[in-house]
Amino acid sequence: MLNNKHAIVTGGGTGIGLAIAQSLAANGAQVTITGRRADVLEQAASDRIHPLVMDVTDELSVTQGIAGAVTAHGPIQICVPNAGIAEGKSILKTDLEFWRNMTATNLDGAFLTIRESLRSMTQTDWGRVIAISSIAGVRGLKGAPCYSATKHGLLGLIRALSADYATKPYTFNALCPAYVATDIITRNVASIMDRTGLPEEKARALMTDLNPHGRLITPQEVADAALWLCGENSGSVNGQDIRIAGGEV
Repeated sequence: MLNNKHAIVTGGGTGIGLAIAQSLAANGAQVTITGRRADVLEQAASDRIHPLVMDVTDELSVTQGIAGAVTAHGPIQICVPNAGIAEGKSILKTDLEFWRNMTATNLDGAFLTIRESLRSMTQTDWGRVIAISSIAGVRGLKGAPCYSATKHGLLGLIRALSADYATKPYTFNALCPAYVATDIITRNVASIMDRTGLPEEKARALMTDLNPHGRLITPQEVADAALWLCGENSGSVNGQDIRIAGGEV
């Protein structure tokens, strides 16, 4: 379906990013996956999935990394800024270092990835930008004001770009999942257990029960939505926040 189109997926070695990379590759794309851990990327690599060590918080790393990927595999036509930090902290416990680290990854990193991908994408006749936001990007997430702010900012970026390129053959959308079964959940469960003394089952339920359908979302559910945005007749879906949240509105 994707006929060797070149995709880039940041944070593509695990979780949602890996599921998206594998789905795109299975449908014919050449996929560059990025992250900071070479060993994780190498484990995910295949004949259509190509690892690239890149730090989305470092402008030079992004500009050089994406330029190298374009040289190796052609213009980027599918850009998936997925790399992110998900961590809650009340505003009175949020220092400037925490704020800046999260915004550097979740918002600056997406901006840099999209900007550099567009340099080659806009030289082609088709392109898709699919940002991985969060349900926290469309409503405030209790206990996570910094995270919520970055994901709201990402939606603003996507909506503005969809307006800028509305008459062009490129679309800009955001996927907004609720709680997904990834390593982030595992780390958050451990953190809750440490802070509260709750057993693992009850700590996990604190997040699972926030999804209205009473279960964690699978990474593949998010990946299938991304694949749909790359499919035929998706060109009129633009500037949208697509909620994969079990009915949460």
